[in-house]
Amino acid sequence: MRARRHRDEETTYWLSYSDMMAGLLLTFVLIIAFTMLHSRIQYDAKQDELMGKEQELMVQASELENERGIVATQKTRLDEQEKMLNAQEQALSEQGEKIAIQEETLKEQHELLNKLEALMSEQQQKLDDIIGVRTELVEALSREFNNSDLHVSVDETTGAITFDASILFDYNKSVLKPSGKEFLSEFLPRYVDVLLSPKYKDHISEILIEGHTDTEGSYLANLELSQKRALSVAEYCLGDDSGILTDSQLEALREVVSATGRSYSDPIYNEKGEIDMAASRRVEFLFQLKDEEMVREMIEILSTED
Repeated sequence: MRARRHRDEETTYWLSYSDMMAGLLLTFVLIIAFTMLHSRIQYDAKQDELMGKEQELMVQASELENERGIVATQKTRLDEQEKMLNAQEQALSEQGEKIAIQEETLKEQHELLNKLEALMSEQQQKLDDIIGVRTELVEALSREFNNSDLHVSVDETTGAITFDASILFDYNKSVLKPSGKEFLSEFLPRYVDVLLSPKYKDHISEILIEGHTDTEGSYLANLELSQKRALSVAEYCLGDDSGILTDSQLEALREVVSATGRSYSDPIYNEKGEIDMAASRRVEFLFQLKDEEMVREMIEILSTED
């Protein structure tokens, strides 16, 4: 009985021990399962957190890339602006050089203008003097001839003296008529007394005898006729045996006188605008003052430039 009881007690002991071990094992299994579940939950949470971080990083990377693109665009614009500024600085530098050249040119032109103004003032004074001398000469010639019996006309502006060719020559001829010689013998001393007087002699550069014809016939034929007539007048006035002038007057006149023919290049027109054939056939005595041609040319040049 004891042995059986003892076996029963042992059996009960091991059963209790086995149940305890099974309970402990179940407890460990539950703990381990709980721990694994908790770890899984934490893992999943960490994974979610990591994915959120990764997405955030991707967003930040995208934003950074965009910012880099913006910076690159701005840098490109800055480079372009810098190039534009450099180009503008170069253009300003070139304009500065051009302005400096223009200023130098203006300075030179201003100096030239001052010289021209001084020259113009000088020439204006000469012109005024010439006009004054010519005016006095015209007045002197008018006083000498307007009330004479010679019936010559004195141009109030130029002082040119004109007389009808019929007084000197027969029609279409170039040989002086006796009446022509008589006319010149009376006219020339009075003309020379005025132009070659001590008051005006130094102002006279030339006395010109011009022959003119009407428009009948060819230009060359009339040119030859007008030249011969002017030369006939000059030969008679300047000849050694003319006896019209004194030796001193003759010498002074020969230094300034010249003769030329103008054919019908300068005809005379009547009030109707038609050529006056009789008036066109004429001989003219003209005078030129010293420096007058130079002043006239300068005035024409300046007038053209204006």
